[in-house]
This record gives sequence, C-alpha cells and structure tokens, in this order.
Amino acid sequence: MSNTSQDQGDSEDLEALFDSIVMANKEAAAPAVEAASESADVTTTSTTVEEGGSSVFSSLGHMTRNLHNTLRELGYDKSIETAVAAIPDTRDRLNYIAAMTEKAAERALSATEVAQPLQEKMEAGAISLTGKWDRMFAKQLSMDEFKQLVTETRAYLGEVPSHTKATNAQLMEIMMAQDFQDLTGQVIKKVIDLAQQVERQLLQLLIETTPPEKRNEVNTGLLNGPVVNATGRSDIVTNQKQVDDLLDSLGF
Repeated sequence: MSNTSQDQGDSEDLEALFDSIVMANKEAAAPAVEAASESADVTTTSTTVEEGGSSVFSSLGHMTRNLHNTLRELGYDKSIETAVAAIPDTRDRLNYIAAMTEKAAERALSATEVAQPLQEKMEAGAISLTGKWDRMFAKQLSMDEFKQLVTETRAYLGEVPSHTKATNAQLMEIMMAQDFQDLTGQVIKKVIDLAQQVERQLLQLLIETTPPEKRNEVNTGLLNGPVVNATGRSDIVTNQKQVDDLLDSLGF
C-alpha cells in the first residue's frame, strides 16, 4: 500500500471516529429524555453526573473534530505527521551521538592511562639524574660514583626515544578518538534542523489560530511569523528572543 493510500485510510478512519461520536451522542439524547419522564425516582444528582459525562465526551469529540479540520485546512496535518514520523529517527540519532561520544571518551581515557606511567617514569629519572649531576658539579662524588652516574645517564637517554615513541602513539590514539566529531556533528546538525522545523511549524500554527482579542495585544511584526529569507526585514520573527516575546505576549 502506498503512503497516499495509507494517509487516505487514516483520514477516513478519523472521519468515521468523529461521526460515530456525534451520532452516538444524538442517539443517546432521545432515550435519556424518555427515561427521565418514565422514571421519576431517578435522583437529580445521578442525572446531572450522567449528563455531565455525556456533555464532556461530546465537547471533547467536537473539539477534536474542529482541531482536525483546522489543521487539515491550514495544511499542517501533513507537517505534523512528518514531524511525528521523524521523532523515532531523531531518538536513534541522539542515541548514536551518545554511543559515539562514550566510545571516544573511553579511547581517550585508555590512552591516557597508558601514556601517563611513561611520562612519570621519564620525569622521575630526570629528577634523579639532575640531583646527582648537581652533586658532581659540587665535587661531592667519588670517581666510582661519577662512573655510576655516567652509566645511569647513558641508560636513561637510551630509554627516552622508546618512551617518547610510545607516548606519541597514545597521543595519536587520543586524537583519532576525536574523529567522532565529524560524524556526530552532521547528525547534530540534522537534529537541530528538525527541531527548528517543528518550532517554525508550531509557531506558524499558533499565529494562524491566535484569537482576534489577542492579536491586538501582540506586536504585529511578530504575527508575520518566520520566513525563509529574513535578510533586511525587521517585521518578522527571526530569532529566539522574538519567539519568546511572542509566546509571552500570548500568555504562554
């Protein structure tokens, strides 16, 4: 079944639901009057509760019908369907971002744990040798101690290249772990675009359905709503502050 057929089926189902609600209330109205005339012992409280429940149900049905018709007339029913259909995809995108971020953090932490001991060992060796060389220049070492110092220094210098190479490898691992930003950046942009699209649609719907008495209290420029190209225009909603101002002026 094509998407068009599916949409038509959904619309027909909604139409049938609304019609059944209206007809059910009309059919229930006549028996309710007859029952009231034949059963004089029915309490006023019980009758009021039943009528109240029926009234609320009927009101909800008519409100839903009016909202459905209004959305369809304004062309927002398809936009809302598109937004609702995109929500699961957005959730998957956010889960992907969270997973990639967590993976990158784990890689960076693991690389740091490997590189840190190497750096600490090089630091400790340098501090130890510096102290001994200071003693040597102060003429506080014997000939045997001096020979031992030379041997230790040579061994230390021989270890430095391997330690720095290993450290550089871990630094490269940390850098490569940040490649997730290219992928997640694209995903985040799509999520933001979707959120902005939904916001624009809801804002336009709010503007279209603003009661006349409220329109007099709102800056007319804000009621023009968002546009595709806002360059050089000051009579439209172009940023979040203006959106906030519009919502505040409407009492939201």
